[in-house]
Amino acid sequence: MPAAIGTVVAAALNALGFDAPGDGHLGASARWTPITGGLSHQVVRLDAGGRRFVLRVLDDSVSRAGLGIPLDQEIANTVLAAKTGVGPRVLHVLAEHDALVLEFVDGATLSASEVPAHLAGIAAACRQLHAGEAFGNTFDVFDKLAELIALCREHGLGLPGGYEPRLRQVAGIRAVLAARPLPTVPCHNDLLAENFIADGDRVRIVDYQLSGMNDPAFELGDIAAEAQLPVAAVEELAGAYFGAALTPALVARVRLFQLMSDVTWTLWFRVHHGLLPGKAAAGGNAASFDYAAEAEGKWARALRVLTGSELSGLLAVAGE
Repeated sequence: MPAAIGTVVAAALNALGFDAPGDGHLGASARWTPITGGLSHQVVRLDAGGRRFVLRVLDDSVSRAGLGIPLDQEIANTVLAAKTGVGPRVLHVLAEHDALVLEFVDGATLSASEVPAHLAGIAAACRQLHAGEAFGNTFDVFDKLAELIALCREHGLGLPGGYEPRLRQVAGIRAVLAARPLPTVPCHNDLLAENFIADGDRVRIVDYQLSGMNDPAFELGDIAAEAQLPVAAVEELAGAYFGAALTPALVARVRLFQLMSDVTWTLWFRVHHGLLPGKAAAGGNAASFDYAAEAEGKWARALRVLTGSELSGLLAVAGE
């Protein structure tokens, strides 16, 4: 572990009441283990005094590249999410290190293939998070898309083949969704499977890097996109979340946001690959992740929907 991270580990242990030398080396009574799976920030498991904790060290280069919200906002949203019981409890904020000491959440980190078996728990966790205290920032997937397009153009990263001609369709999708807005709620906005931890029927949510007030249908659509859920599973997820309030228009809304998740995050991965190549190469959680391949896969899925026969029907139903 780099010395700078070792210093943060020592600060975390001191905050928790455990002794750690000031030079950043760990004593025999404590140890750390990197937690793999994250794509941006560094996450470490701490074992000390017979207890387990999580240290999340935020990387300002991620937010400066437009790939996450400002670090102080992420910390604030993480604290609010913890108050709902969905996010891990925040034990200490190490402001001088842009780091958080968190509760270690027992359970199994989900994979995409496991999401369909946990749709009820995932929907319940989302409802609980969405009922919490408002976050101090907003998130709109169409605004984020415009920001990522601008970054690609500014830095000469280009757009995927066939992307530019489809932006008129994206504008049409935005208009339909804007005509029937839902009240915004505190959303995670980046619910890939690995951000779910399941303990039996209960699901917890971690990593609030892109959190903000948003349409809850985007939250569900993003889950569907990241887990590549088939239509029947998307309908099941929407039903579990909306309950008796579910309508065909809400299902269509979720499916349109599923498409927009793939369209938008295509460019998130393209920007990450183009602007932060050394981050993956340097090692850690992201070292072996293929950002370019992920971008290609998302765009291929999005393009199938944009060129398919169902889109016009979804737009019509969503607008009802």
